[in-house]
Amino acid sequence: MRLLIVEDEIRIAQLVAEALRQSGFAADAVNCIADADAVLASTVYDAVVLDLGLPDGDGLGLLAALRRKPEAPPVLVLTARDTVEDRVAGLDAGADDYLVKPFAMVELVARVKALLRRPGGPLGLKLEAGNLAFDTVGRDVTVGDLVVPLARQEVAILEHLLRRMGRVVPKAVLEEKLYGMGDELESNAIPVHVHHLRRKLIEANARCVIHTVRGVGYFLEDSP
Repeated sequence: MRLLIVEDEIRIAQLVAEALRQSGFAADAVNCIADADAVLASTVYDAVVLDLGLPDGDGLGLLAALRRKPEAPPVLVLTARDTVEDRVAGLDAGADDYLVKPFAMVELVARVKALLRRPGGPLGLKLEAGNLAFDTVGRDVTVGDLVVPLARQEVAILEHLLRRMGRVVPKAVLEEKLYGMGDELESNAIPVHVHHLRRKLIEANARCVIHTVRGVGYFLEDSP
C-alpha cells in the first residue's frame, strides 16, 4: 500500500515516512499543496497524512478538494491546531481522523492502520492461497503452522498477488506500489524480489505458485 504525507516540516515528514516504511508501506512526502495536487493527479494513494499549516495555503482546502473526488483516500490530519473547534473543523471538512502534534509515532502508525481496516479498506483481511495465509494487519506470512520470514518488498509483492489471485499483476504496478518518489529502482529489482519470494515459498512447501508472464508481470495460483 502506498501512502502520501503532506507536511512542510521536513524532519517530521522524514520520520513519519520512515516509520510507515518500517511498517510495510510505501510512502511519499511533499511539503506543499501544489506538490500534493500534482502527485494526487498522477498516483493512486491508499491513505493521506495531512498537515494543515502549509506554506501555500490551508490544508483544509486540500482536504475539501479530496472529498469531492469519487474515490478519495482516507485522510489523517496531523497538525498543531489543538482546540476543540479546530478538531471539529477538520472532521467536518472530511478528515477521517485527527492527531495533534506533538504525537507518538507508534500512535500515528496505529491510527493509519485503523483507517485502512475500516469496511472497504485494504487492511483487516486474512488472504489465503493453498496452505499459505497472510495477515494484512500483523504482516505475518504462514504456511500451515510455519511462519515464513520475508523481506518487506517480498511481503508487499505477495500481498498484491494474493489480492489479485489468478490475475496478472503488471510489473509496473508492483514498482509503483513498492517504491516511493525518489527511491532508486533498478530495472531488475522486481524480478529479483520475485525470485527470492518464489524460492522461500517453495522451501516452505507452500501449495501455491507464482507464474511469470514474460514482458507483462506475475500471477499467483493454487498448486496441487
